[in-house]
Amino acid sequence: MSNPFVRIVEPLDPKQPLKKFFNLSKLEDVRYARLPFSIRVLLEAAIRNCDEFLVKKGDVENILNWKVMQHKNVEVPFKPARVILQDFTGVPAVVDFAAMRDAVKKLGGDPEKINPICPADLVIDHSIQVDFNRQPDSLQKNQDLEFERNKERFEFLKWGSQAFKNFRIIPPGSGIIHQVNLEYLARVVMDQDGYYYPDSVVGTDSHTTMIDGLGVLGWGVGGIEAEAVMLGQPISMVLPEVVGYKLVGNPQQLVTSTDIVLTITKHLRQVGVVGKFVEFFGPGVAQLSIADRATIANMCPEYGATAAYFPVDDISIGYLIQTGRDKEKVMYTKRYLEAVGMLRDFKNSSQDPDFTQVVELDLHTVVPCCSGPKRPQDKVAVSDMKKDFETCLGAKQGFKGFQIAPDRHNSIVKFNFEGQDFELTHGSVVIAAITSCTNTSNPSVMLGAGLLAKKAVEAGLTVKPYIKTSLSPGSGVVTYYLRESGVMPYLSQLGFDVVGYGCMTCIGNSGPLPESVVEAITQGDLVAVGVLSGNRNFEGRVHPNTRANYLASPPLVIAYAIAGTIRIDFEKEPLGINASGKKIFLKDIWPTRNEIQAVERQFVIPGMFKEVYEKIETVNKAWNALDAPTDKLYTWNPKSTYIKSPPFFDGLTLALQTPKTIEDAYVLLSFGDSVTTDHISPAGNIARNSPAARYLTSRGLTPREFNSYGSRRGNDAVMARGTFANIRLVNKFIDKQGPQTIHFPSGETLDVFDAAERYKQAGHPLIVLAGKEYGAGSSRDWAAKGPFLLGVKAVLAESYERIHRSNLVGMGVIPLQYLPGEDAGTLGLTGRERYTIIIPENLKPQMNVQIKLDTGKTFHAIMRFDTDVELTYFHNGGILNYMIRKMAS
Repeated sequence: MSNPFVRIVEPLDPKQPLKKFFNLSKLEDVRYARLPFSIRVLLEAAIRNCDEFLVKKGDVENILNWKVMQHKNVEVPFKPARVILQDFTGVPAVVDFAAMRDAVKKLGGDPEKINPICPADLVIDHSIQVDFNRQPDSLQKNQDLEFERNKERFEFLKWGSQAFKNFRIIPPGSGIIHQVNLEYLARVVMDQDGYYYPDSVVGTDSHTTMIDGLGVLGWGVGGIEAEAVMLGQPISMVLPEVVGYKLVGNPQQLVTSTDIVLTITKHLRQVGVVGKFVEFFGPGVAQLSIADRATIANMCPEYGATAAYFPVDDISIGYLIQTGRDKEKVMYTKRYLEAVGMLRDFKNSSQDPDFTQVVELDLHTVVPCCSGPKRPQDKVAVSDMKKDFETCLGAKQGFKGFQIAPDRHNSIVKFNFEGQDFELTHGSVVIAAITSCTNTSNPSVMLGAGLLAKKAVEAGLTVKPYIKTSLSPGSGVVTYYLRESGVMPYLSQLGFDVVGYGCMTCIGNSGPLPESVVEAITQGDLVAVGVLSGNRNFEGRVHPNTRANYLASPPLVIAYAIAGTIRIDFEKEPLGINASGKKIFLKDIWPTRNEIQAVERQFVIPGMFKEVYEKIETVNKAWNALDAPTDKLYTWNPKSTYIKSPPFFDGLTLALQTPKTIEDAYVLLSFGDSVTTDHISPAGNIARNSPAARYLTSRGLTPREFNSYGSRRGNDAVMARGTFANIRLVNKFIDKQGPQTIHFPSGETLDVFDAAERYKQAGHPLIVLAGKEYGAGSSRDWAAKGPFLLGVKAVLAESYERIHRSNLVGMGVIPLQYLPGEDAGTLGLTGRERYTIIIPENLKPQMNVQIKLDTGKTFHAIMRFDTDVELTYFHNGGILNYMIRKMAS
């Protein structure tokens, strides 16, 4: 059927009659001018894609009527302009695509129908680790080891880039996905198939939201959901509330954008924005560079919103020119946005749209701060860091506590490193990493770190040699301007050499600590510290031996590395004493915003971006030399421990199976609040005594060859064994941290995988009990796929992180939610009961279902299938089964 809105299509420029756009101003609807700018993007996509099938005229009306409909839980479809993937989450997506081709062929369909319809880019950035640092050739050694470890994965990805249409790969060594997206891949306005329309993106990484800082609406989705979008399906989403976040005032001279974002993160967690859009406005926005805005948008998952949107303004347009985009395209970008009322002037309050609610921050009130020791929203002013850490030491085990006995707070363990004697205590810094797209995309904080390093070296300060220091820029542009501005030698002198271009320490690829350091930490049961310029610091994520981890700006990362401890009051205590006996304080070497901006204006120039990105797809010689198969169907290698055909589609038929009641399920695990996807499916190292390690050993691998869980996401046998394998897992059935549970029929304590296998062999279904914010953190599809393979049929939680709930739905695992005011405690659930979940025949979105226990107790829970589309996926046994049946029929 033709588009009912074709009447508003017209050329943008009469000289280019074949380049058209949907002119939303011709709707002549007064509601349009009152819509938040983020909702205008949803509206344009709905109008452009309206076919009265996937997108209906009623959907357009619902979005136009946002002010009324936002509170009514109404479902709307959204077709993003493109998809972006990184290799940890991208490998399983390509594995699924390859397996889907096999499944379609078995069902008699054409396997080559399985192809991305929506353009997709995959950036390989999560595979490199900090194995080497503080050496002149650390970068090359780490990159060589990356290829040695990941050769199979890289060959597979290269096959995918050749086998699938509309699919581009950015090779390893190029940078971090979100920074490459910001500096290179983002269009702001698409020019495709004869139409101009707003750029928008979904990605298989929760920090996809970073691109919102440039005015490109984007957010993270599960890998499973992204695959459906790539296959041309719209995302089905509940029309979101939009919180207007008003910024006023000017930041103080000593404040960095990291301080601003950590302040906003804590504030918005308190406001409560889970499942909502946040849209920034007010005169304070005009004080922020695009890099500053991107830093704020990057941390969106940490405050729980779906998107954190900065509408496009003249500063955004200037950024496109600064980063070397084509000037004619930039001109049409601005002209299009003006034509459809999507170009923002933050100083003009008459442009302010309607919002669900408005909250405000005066930028002048922001002070230097960090976040930790275990969560990104736990902001601590730098002036309070010493006192706060010492309070955490003795506090009860939890997000802000380590439960160290008072008489052990000042324990000291002596050790020897490279012939020198040192000592560690609680609070000693052992990892200091300038890492992550959050901050390495921001020239102001990166040059700030460089200027601080220069002043520190000139003042005679050093960093202790056992501290694992590293610098992993998000793109080659960073190295370029650090080198050109003359600060790189000073960073290197303090140990902050470039060790790789990728998401390294931030994702847990921090590499090994020196053995003598690990022994000292273990011997003293010390709360050692990692300080990183990242966005996540959940327990067990950065490194198994750093129990406390703090997020900080790049200059503060260096400052704490020099101090060697988190237990320092920078205002009263010196960073160090130089060879002349002079005390050097942080204020003596801290650069001001004015100093930093002067250097940035001089050295961050368009030519750098052009030079780096013109050769980005061909510059990696090792990638170019990879020999990948060229067949359209992938030939699975049974000996591979990286790439394996998954069992998701085994026995799949064209006929639908009616969902059945789950009878007498055992509880595999019982959790409290804030169980993250890192707890469910860790990305870091594979412990030597784990089920995954035993499997890899049985395949002839040595511990040195285990690599990480993240790198093995293409192998379901490893990932199923790695499910709930986080060493910091807190399961209520067990009285200590660790990846174990009780197998109730035998009463034995077993590794989670081994217990699940026993239940499966006996034919017993499983469920998981959890508290609030189940599945917080990274958008990790294996956190849903893994439990599915263990036999988990449902999760019963107090609340869910948005992406994880969507992933559970995508795998056919039922997300159940306690009724308001109820939880395991109020219902008297111990988790030792057996649960029968009644699945009625006529399912409806968000309906209540009955749960019966073997004790005779009965209660109700909400079945969190939020839309009719999600119910369709459930009836098919998951989203991928639905797509296979659709393509094969």
